[in-house]
Amino acid sequence: MERKALAPYAALSKESLGRRFDEPFKDSRPAFERDRDRIIHCAAFRRLEYKTQVFVNHEGDYYRTRLTHSLEVAQIARGIARRLSLNEDLTEALALAHDLGHTPFGHTGEDVLNRLMAEFGGFEHNRQSLRVVEELEERYPGFNGLNLSWETREGIIKHSSEFDHPDASDAAEYRPEIQPTLEAQLIDLADEIAYNNHDIDDGLKAGHIRQEDLVGLDLWDETSRLVSEKFPLLDQERHIYQTISHLIGALIEDLVVTTASNITLHGITDLESVRRHSSRLVAFSPEMKRKNGQLKSFLFHRLYHHYKVERMRVKAERFITLLFETYISSPFLLPFNYQNKFEKAGRERVICDHIAGMTDRYALDEYKRLFEPYERV
Repeated sequence: MERKALAPYAALSKESLGRRFDEPFKDSRPAFERDRDRIIHCAAFRRLEYKTQVFVNHEGDYYRTRLTHSLEVAQIARGIARRLSLNEDLTEALALAHDLGHTPFGHTGEDVLNRLMAEFGGFEHNRQSLRVVEELEERYPGFNGLNLSWETREGIIKHSSEFDHPDASDAAEYRPEIQPTLEAQLIDLADEIAYNNHDIDDGLKAGHIRQEDLVGLDLWDETSRLVSEKFPLLDQERHIYQTISHLIGALIEDLVVTTASNITLHGITDLESVRRHSSRLVAFSPEMKRKNGQLKSFLFHRLYHHYKVERMRVKAERFITLLFETYISSPFLLPFNYQNKFEKAGRERVICDHIAGMTDRYALDEYKRLFEPYERV
């Protein structure tokens, strides 16, 4: 039932290594389409609506959340997959799942939990995403998790980017010595295309950066000039939106052309040759990588370390640290369904799971319930 025109090196549902548990299915959807649907309907996916991307949820309804970010990554990734004749269902499943294990308060939450869990196996959100789909979701008879296909689970644990440093050494089942599918590889850069461009939009809207601050960045200057020539009478707000839209298009075009060239250059003829290759094949051209690096450096210094973002980071670090330490010292404060898991998973890991699964809003409310004397418990 998959699209007939897939490239010979695309991942196919019929060639999947399968699921961990046998189960009867109610219909004949291809394996990767079923994976995507299970991800969309799981609780961890819904909670992304109230998890921080850069701006905490209560700062405004306009800004991206982990959910809207994941949807933008899926849209970009699926378009790339279609142009390269890759499996769009697997691509979309991986895009929608890539942040399932993210903590409240963005990368601050991840850093804090990793520090607090240093003696108990640490914390990394790709590993947590895998834990969500393999263990923490409880929806199906006979097993925990979502029982996703091997290739989907492999793509989750092997996701990597500027902010993600997965360690697959404790996931030998997913063969860390081989390359992931091209569908999994392209998620890394689709993620980067999405967050670089929507963070510019959100940063400008918040007033943390100004349009004139972007002047001097090669990619922004070139694209802004192109938009001015194409639409000379646009007002400033629409000019910004169109510049960001054209930026996304330019990055996608470069990635598709460069990746197709890499596939031809290295004689990639099937999935096995993708897996055996010495490095990842999905890439930007060297010049686009340089220009995009300029943009990332700008955002890192001017937006992610803006004093207002830093103030929220300090607050978030305090919230999560206090929650964790309080639960550790008084574990019976946790709901019974978490206490019941202590024996199997260990108290610290269960507490970590509980906090990692919180939305920003729930974490703030829990902080109030535990530490504000007149707040109802």
